Amino acid sequence: MQVHTRHTPSFGVARLTLAPGEAVQADSEAMLACSFGIKESRQGRVSARGGGRTVAVFTAPAEGGWIDLAPSHAGDVYPLEFNGRAGWSIARGTVLARPAGIRTDPQWPALRALFGGDSGFLEHYSGSGSLLLACAGPVDAFTLDSAEVITVSPRFLLAYPDAVQCRLRAVDPSGPQSVRTGEGLMLDFAGPGTVLVQARTRVADRQ
Repeated sequence: MQVHTRHTPSFGVARLTLAPGEAVQADSEAMLACSFGIKESRQGRVSARGGGRTVAVFTAPAEGGWIDLAPSHAGDVYPLEFNGRAGWSIARGTVLARPAGIRTDPQWPALRALFGGDSGFLEHYSGSGSLLLACAGPVDAFTLDSAEVITVSPRFLLAYPDAVQCRLRAVDPSGPQSVRTGEGLMLDFAGPGTVLVQARTRVADRQ
């Protein structure tokens, strides 16, 4: 699968070019257009931050094809490259399309330790290929040196790789907190590595 983006970073659209018979899992409601012969198989609805979405598998015919995806909200579309060695923790609800070479890891130990076994605001992915993310705004990258530490609000976090150390803490221990939404929490990251953030938050995430 090859990914080409346009109209970024404000109103991003991504064109996924598929090889003959290649399939990709994507948000069905984001399908703007596709080449003739692309087959769609609905997989059902999944919950996400700010609502839910319909997931489908799009499969190219024998001659290959393409599909254009446009998120329902303004912002960027960002292809995150996986090299088959290191995985990434991704903000829940931001994955727009996932190729067959990338898998979800619901029992990833680091996230289970971070959230105490609950279903938190992050998901873990590993494998190889391009994972397409739908962002609320332009993507910023913080490149951290060894032992360098920064603090990021969960509302703006997009992704970070396994090599980066992460700690979750309460802003005010006596205030309300939620590992499902990130309310009342902050994330401390220690390098080396790169932390990706989205420079805006969705309205639904602030309510």
